[in-house]
Amino acid sequence: MRLPHPIRLCLMGWLLLAGGLAAAQPADKAAVERLQRAQDAVVQITAQAIDESSSSSTLGRLRMGSGVVIGPDDLILTIGYLILEAERIEIRTRDGRTFPARSVAYDQASGLGLVRPLIPLRTVQPVAVAATRPTDRGQPHLVVRGETAGTVTPARLVDVRPFTGYWEYHLQEALYTSPPFGNHSGAGLFNLEGELVGIGSLYMPDILPDNDPNRLPGNLFVPSALLPPILAEMLATGSSAQSRRAWLGVNAVERNGRIQLTRITPDSPADKGGLQPGDWVLALAGTRPASLADFYQRLWATPLESGRIKLTVLRGSQPRVVELEVRDRGRSLLTPKGI
Repeated sequence: MRLPHPIRLCLMGWLLLAGGLAAAQPADKAAVERLQRAQDAVVQITAQAIDESSSSSTLGRLRMGSGVVIGPDDLILTIGYLILEAERIEIRTRDGRTFPARSVAYDQASGLGLVRPLIPLRTVQPVAVAATRPTDRGQPHLVVRGETAGTVTPARLVDVRPFTGYWEYHLQEALYTSPPFGNHSGAGLFNLEGELVGIGSLYMPDILPDNDPNRLPGNLFVPSALLPPILAEMLATGSSAQSRRAWLGVNAVERNGRIQLTRITPDSPADKGGLQPGDWVLALAGTRPASLADFYQRLWATPLESGRIKLTVLRGSQPRVVELEVRDRGRSLLTPKGI
């Protein structure tokens, strides 16, 4: 039997990554069927953000990526920044059909987003979300992107470890894969059983731990296992309890054990408090953060009802203490009229 062309080629690469075709050939037919279902469940997402939204200046107003149909009601899981402050969303299925859609939820804590088409997809079958995060480093997986032809790429899980983003973001367990691929936003990462295990977030020039002298380019995925515990709340409220937390509106990096601000979001608490790019963080509420992750986690532990928080920074040679508003970022995000 001649296998479908894109699946056949990807399966060969997948099995080769697993250690050779010979031992796996009896399961080829079942594996192909699982891969085909996974491929068919991945759609292309095009989103247009509200013109005056703050995210347009960093993410652009027009965004394109992928999403994975995970619910019998056509619920689609994607990476949240694709649909952040979006006023128009369009879904394109693998067979080229297009559907208008709407944003259902955005979870700042995990980075995941939910979308639902306004018209039933009918022919697209949902895939299962893996109940647990993958932990077996070195195992082969499949990356599927929602381009019209349904692009599939074999990849190996290289590492599972924390990730801290400069934009006030932290994952306790992120998935790192290689080789790298483009058009990563919202792509689906599938295991050998055809279950969804991750949603594409970033391309990284090096995915190895800091203490590894080697370099290896790859991609970062948000574990899809983060979704089931918060799914009901996201559907009910548009977010999760973890996302309702203090936000400053800064980009920050860690340099030689010190934290430096690199960007200030206009009209954010940091902006109104007079913080500037180049400021070094000395203390938050009187305590020196041990790392960038520690800085964010201490910030998020601040009760929203506290109103103000003190941040000590070094500008030039002069330390200064500034009082910043404790604000939930959700209050600063724009939504389309009528939503």
